[in-house]
Amino acid sequence: MSTRLANEGRLLNKGKALSFTFNGKNLRGYEGDTLASALLANDQMLMGRSFKYHRPRSVVASGAEEPNGLVNMGKGGRFEPNQRVTTTELFEGLIAASQNHWPSLEFDVGAINTHLSRFLPAGFYYKMFIHPRPLWKHVYEPFIRQSAGLGKAPKDRDADSYEHFHCHVDVLIVGGGIAGLAAAVAAGERGARVMLLEQTAHWGGRAVVDGAVIDGLPAEEWVEKTLQALEKMENVSLRSRCMGAGVYDHGYALAYERLTDHAPDTNSLRHRLWRIRAKQIVTATGAIERPLSFAGNDVPGVMLAAAVRDYVVNYGVSVGDRTVVVTNNDDAYRTAITLLEAGLAVPVIIDARTQAAGPLIDQARALGIRVETGKAIAKVKGGKRVTGVAICAQAGEGSVLEEVACDCVAMSGGWSPVVHLWSHCGGKLMWDADQVMFRPDPEKPPTGDKGQPFVSTAGIANGHLFTAEVVGDGWAAGRAAAKAAGHMKKGAQAPLGEDQEEGPISPVWLMPQGANYALRSKAWLDFQNDVKVSDVQLAAQEGFESVEHAKRYTTLGMATDQGKLSNINGLAVLAQSLNADIPNVGTTTFRPPYTPISLGAIGGAAANDLFQPVRKTPISDWSNDNGADNEPVGHWRRPYAYVRDGESVEDAVHREVRNTRENLGLLDASTLGKLIVKGPDAGKFLDMMYTNMMSTLPVGKCRYGLMCSENGFLMDDGVVARMSEDTWLCHTTTGGAEHIHAHMEDWLQCEWWDWQVYVANVTEQYAQIAVVGPNARKLLEKLGGMDVSAEVLPFMQWREGQIGGFDARVFRISFSGELSYEIAVPAGQGAAFWTTLMEAGEEFGIMPYGTETLHILRAEKGFIMIGDETDGTVIPQDLNLGWALSKKKEDYLGKRAHLRSHMADPHRWKLVGLETLDGSVLPDGAYAIADGTNENGQVNTQGRVTSTYYSANLERGIAMGLVRNGPDRMGEVIEFNKVDGTTVKAKIVDPVVYDKEGAKQNV
Repeated sequence: MSTRLANEGRLLNKGKALSFTFNGKNLRGYEGDTLASALLANDQMLMGRSFKYHRPRSVVASGAEEPNGLVNMGKGGRFEPNQRVTTTELFEGLIAASQNHWPSLEFDVGAINTHLSRFLPAGFYYKMFIHPRPLWKHVYEPFIRQSAGLGKAPKDRDADSYEHFHCHVDVLIVGGGIAGLAAAVAAGERGARVMLLEQTAHWGGRAVVDGAVIDGLPAEEWVEKTLQALEKMENVSLRSRCMGAGVYDHGYALAYERLTDHAPDTNSLRHRLWRIRAKQIVTATGAIERPLSFAGNDVPGVMLAAAVRDYVVNYGVSVGDRTVVVTNNDDAYRTAITLLEAGLAVPVIIDARTQAAGPLIDQARALGIRVETGKAIAKVKGGKRVTGVAICAQAGEGSVLEEVACDCVAMSGGWSPVVHLWSHCGGKLMWDADQVMFRPDPEKPPTGDKGQPFVSTAGIANGHLFTAEVVGDGWAAGRAAAKAAGHMKKGAQAPLGEDQEEGPISPVWLMPQGANYALRSKAWLDFQNDVKVSDVQLAAQEGFESVEHAKRYTTLGMATDQGKLSNINGLAVLAQSLNADIPNVGTTTFRPPYTPISLGAIGGAAANDLFQPVRKTPISDWSNDNGADNEPVGHWRRPYAYVRDGESVEDAVHREVRNTRENLGLLDASTLGKLIVKGPDAGKFLDMMYTNMMSTLPVGKCRYGLMCSENGFLMDDGVVARMSEDTWLCHTTTGGAEHIHAHMEDWLQCEWWDWQVYVANVTEQYAQIAVVGPNARKLLEKLGGMDVSAEVLPFMQWREGQIGGFDARVFRISFSGELSYEIAVPAGQGAAFWTTLMEAGEEFGIMPYGTETLHILRAEKGFIMIGDETDGTVIPQDLNLGWALSKKKEDYLGKRAHLRSHMADPHRWKLVGLETLDGSVLPDGAYAIADGTNENGQVNTQGRVTSTYYSANLERGIAMGLVRNGPDRMGEVIEFNKVDGTTVKAKIVDPVVYDKEGAKQNV
């Protein structure tokens, strides 16, 4: 049985006992325990069930590579599924529950799948669920949805808080083992700004557990001494419980810091996501021990040899009283020796190598441990825990030579460097046949600007397995990174490590090497997803020769551990099945993050009210104090109407519409996008962005422009003003500012990267106010400061100066068809300027108006609105805007798309006005009925309503819509469906129903 040892546990504080619950059972552990070590100390061997076959599962590892030990943890707002027991630090009151079983962990109905395994081989779902088709909706899909996933989805709102930090350093070092510490000292002594990350709570990595010696000191003492030196360096930052999650282009890296998981505090941040820019990155991420593949290697109690060692040394936990060690390398002998020194029995070490010699093996034999070479495990006996092993010859087919009783099996198949971060940005790997591992290829590192390498590896992550090599390589990597970052100051000499000689490893991918199908079908590669050796062999047999294809066919490496334990063994089995060399089969793609990151950390502070912050203009407070009935427009809240006492919203809109046409209206237009485009190539760039010519626009003038995607569809419109010889100001729709800015940057950075153009989004730097109506000029003349007469400031021009003492940029443009000025002032002066306009305009009948009045006024003039008249399938020609498509330019985005046959179809739906025969308002989005039905029995349509309003000026409904051949059918009456099932008739008319000649806007 697994239990706590009396005098062991270097990480434990046995003076502080902690209570926790697992599946409702009260248990106890100590400060310093992980949940895994505490469960094992309480003889809770069974911790969960596998995904596919619901086989009993316990921990197989002791770190982030653990595939089995996943639990639901916490409750209410702090409930979280799939928490890894090996990385969860124990705390008082921790609540955990096992996953993927029903009705209980000990008795799971789903375990019947184990007995049906011959009918559920790799890829069975691709073959089974496609026929008969009628069963998909009512049988297959409900079953799959019920079976999918691990753990339970949280139901309550997350009660914790999170944040993002931004950081710039010279050298980022990931990994706090002896290589990472040596690299940090080397880079820090040379004056570089260094950040060192360690994903666990403790420094030193495996060297401390394994008793390495550095500079004549035990590794634990050397680590403590090195940490003290680093803490005194002001240029070095140390972050424990901080995982290097991913490495991206240009020295950008993400790190995931768990701040209070080990000591939950409702008033403190839980997780922090670091966004780091580093000139150089050193990955000293160590290596992961590989399991061995033999029948029953998933039975609870079968663990990695190094993990068994960890639990004894770090946590004082014995996984079993009698442990059989099975290996193909010398390192596992350390586990046997450690167990024996802790007073535990090791009946036998099974070594697959035909010959094994060296100091560790001699020491094991001297301690009385029996060593069997050339042998293998035929199968593990036991169901919910190990009871024994059957021994066979490694070179045979599995004939049992001997059975040995035991309650733990410690297996070691060699070590795989953690090359994930190296690979994230394109670093290549090479196969090291001598050490049986993929390691970084120093000739093919990730490269950044100008082809310069910016990521290096160090220590075991670089394929060095001996202490002297590890610390020396770490030191050299830190020194080289500091030099590459521009720091040439000299430092001390590299530390010196001491090692025992070890014999060569032997590649063993299956035990025994000639195992029959019965054994291969019980030899597991991916413990969580239940992928067996026989599954990979079947994939190869069925033609899935690419490692990526085999991965998807079998689900190998697609579990939450992302194949950390299974991928190398799996691709080796695939290579053998294809009679190919391992390097020729290759590896699957490593993608960030290295281990899962909480969704809360990804969101950071963007939660609750900050999830999507409401954007306010400088005039918003005034509007809210004066009856604004707001509506969401993108992330903004804009007044729909200003409602007075005793009025309905509809009454307020009618009042605002009439007053703006007859007297004077004021609109807060600050939300309109404002993009500054500047540079020697700005005119050329805008000619490509817009359908019409912008490079010829004179300074001081404005031009209405259309913007299409490369597929030819209309995506935005607005007025462009030329500010100087190399500067333009582009106005966009309210919802389009960020999107159009990103669109411009995408083309500049990805396609026209050599053009000298700079784009800045200055939307929130200015308050913009539209002064609209017959009395607009009178108000501005009253305030004084700038000549705004028609002669000095004609339509579609702009001037800069002062209005009423405010610095202002005045645009003579109109979206209402009235005499109109749009005035931009610095955002800080926006509220004061608005108040000044309202006070001075009282004698002219001034009233503020909202977005609904804006829409009605523009609809009366037949002006389009992006998002109303457009839906992602509309082109300028559909809206009778062919005049805005330049025939002088050789090219612009969308030009070639407009030549496609379906774009040039003469029967496309085009923009018209619509006037109901009874004066009613057409339903928004209503479709015009056509004769006949289509092949699905649906009524044919010939158009749809895009904008529809009641016009208080005309005292009837007005509308615009897209109708097939619409402009050629003026005066024709068509019929539209209503929601209640009735229809309404409307006549096709000119879209412009007010001041068609434009006399009012040009006064």
